[in-house]
Amino acid sequence: MAKYERVLEGDFSQLLNWLHNDIINGSISASYEDGSDFNAGQVKVAVRVYERYSMMGKNRVSLNVTLMGDGNKVFVSAISSGGSQAVFFKINTFGENTFLELCRESVERYIMQHK
Repeated sequence: MAKYERVLEGDFSQLLNWLHNDIINGSISASYEDGSDFNAGQVKVAVRVYERYSMMGKNRVSLNVTLMGDGNKVFVSAISSGGSQAVFFKINTFGENTFLELCRESVERYIMQHK
């Protein structure tokens, strides 16, 4: 399991769509599995789960992306998992790290383009 978290200033809905498009278009095998949205006053929360096939690991990996927004302040938490072929411990996390890196690069690119 690998994790990336970041607090930034931006538009919650715009960032959510930005990330979704980058993740889906970042891999031919990427799929959107499911999601959930919640609003409490000005606070918004979105959870998205993606999956893709890892050629290197020859297995599927998942990516959970959670966004929480309050006004223009947004918190992003992305956690990838799966990818190992071992029964009792992980021996191959390359696919997890690659999937997470796609998300991290997307967030960082959003920050640079929306300063």
